[in-house]
Amino acid sequence: MSENTRILFVEDDPAVVAAYTIGLESEGYSVEAVSSTAAALDRLANDSFPIVITDIYLDERTGLDVLRAAHDYNPGCAVIVITGHGTMETVMEATQGGAFDYVAKPFDLTRLLEVVGRAEEFLGNSRKPAGRAESMPETEMIGFSEQMVAVYKTVSRVAPTDAPVLIEGESGTGKELVARMIHRHSARAKGPFVPVDCGSIAPGILESELFGSIRGAFTGADRDRAGLFEAANGGTVFLDEIAEVEPAFQLKLLRFLQEKEIRPLGSSRSRRVDVRVVAATNRDLQVLVEEGKFRQDLWFRLNVVSIRLPPLRERRGDIAALVRYFLGRYNERYGRAVQLSADAARRIEEYTWPGNVRQLQHLLERLVILSPMETVGEDQVEEALQAAEPRSRPVESLADAEQEQIRKVLAATGGNKSRAAQILNIERKTLYRKLERMRS
Repeated sequence: MSENTRILFVEDDPAVVAAYTIGLESEGYSVEAVSSTAAALDRLANDSFPIVITDIYLDERTGLDVLRAAHDYNPGCAVIVITGHGTMETVMEATQGGAFDYVAKPFDLTRLLEVVGRAEEFLGNSRKPAGRAESMPETEMIGFSEQMVAVYKTVSRVAPTDAPVLIEGESGTGKELVARMIHRHSARAKGPFVPVDCGSIAPGILESELFGSIRGAFTGADRDRAGLFEAANGGTVFLDEIAEVEPAFQLKLLRFLQEKEIRPLGSSRSRRVDVRVVAATNRDLQVLVEEGKFRQDLWFRLNVVSIRLPPLRERRGDIAALVRYFLGRYNERYGRAVQLSADAARRIEEYTWPGNVRQLQHLLERLVILSPMETVGEDQVEEALQAAEPRSRPVESLADAEQEQIRKVLAATGGNKSRAAQILNIERKTLYRKLERMRS
């Protein structure tokens, strides 16, 4: 460590300033603390600090203003951004704006000293931060746990490139949402984003779906048909559930990734297409490779950059923010003002959420639609959770209460049966069967 390295610490919480300043100074750093953006900008204009630590939310301006000013006055400095609240956009802007690191609260002194130590190594190697980024649009990515901050930083760094990305995570964690964000913040943003659910396409027709086909290639092929890769030319193809691709087609997919050429089914000529591939899976591809069920070379090609989305049970600190977001969305959509009681909120935070964010989202939409009161109690949450368990409620039971729920959900969705089945957490065919019985 360099003796007496100077640090400007921008933080409006006196307790935080006192705790971390003492800890940093005990390690030999020289710390100057200010509590406002105005004071920070004044100090940066009149003095040089190799390391700046700034909170993101301060006063009428933010830590992003401090970040920009620090680099304007001293392009070689290292800026560490800290916060207990934020959004995907703040992480993106801070990272692409040249922040050395972005640390989520709460964190202990050991964590801060580790980041500051790496910042000193950064300065010793004379590495310069990246250029400033433009403001990012809003997104539905909610969460500010340490795991999600790591996801945001990876997205911000990989999005501008053309590298393949493999997104891993359980069902309901938001893999397609991350894929869309990668596309939105890439140079291909104006091009198409084409999602493909590999698990829902029959193996025999996946090749023609992706690569296209020519007239006469198979029975019923009465015209030339462009594939999804060609339709996504200039944009991004999202291959969801990539583990479900049969081994016979995996080699052809590998060749496409290497050559960027497709050969429509039945054609003798290849066509070059310009697409980026982002893949996702809820299975462990490495295990499948070891079992001989997935090609190792294809896994290597897809796994240039990997992003693991944590299950909701591993980031419980984000549940409250997700609840606020979804309640706000569905209250606005359905003209309600539903809120959770303290006991209901605690039950939601304690639940294991096997269906992850998607399950939480559907549960909250259901509660907003069905709650007769504006305050949802713990019993209502428990009832909704039990209703989502297939074994706890026989699908053939048509109690009066269930029929009333179905009617309310259908009314709220304007008769959209697919959406209603999703909210009720039952299959669409089950809903149709129930409706038939209700009519009889």
